[in-house]
Amino acid sequence: MELGAFSVSLSVKDIKTSRLFYEKLGFEIFGGDAAQNWLIMKNGDHVIGLFQGMFDTNTLTFNPGWDQNANTLAAFTDVRDLQREVKAQGIELAHEADESTTGPASFMIFDPDGNPILIDQHL
Repeated sequence: MELGAFSVSLSVKDIKTSRLFYEKLGFEIFGGDAAQNWLIMKNGDHVIGLFQGMFDTNTLTFNPGWDQNANTLAAFTDVRDLQREVKAQGIELAHEADESTTGPASFMIFDPDGNPILIDQHL
């Protein structure tokens, strides 16, 4: 099952303080908008998202259709197909993508320890 690009979405208390901290670790702003309280930062192939006031907890995030540089892949498994595969494995979904649609969509599951995993397709 190919889930796409991986990042960790961090729920932060102060986006400016967190940005400065991760810059000290070599991360650079890759995308986002600090004025809207979210930034995407990279250090090599490692991607983190900083989200102030958007998530209750840190979240593992996969983006079908993207590589680690947010470039569109020529071929990828659609999020709705991934959702069907996850369901077939007996994993309960916390949030489902509408399977009657195409394009951007997402679904969410939780691992056995309660860690949220977001499968978020932007294409």
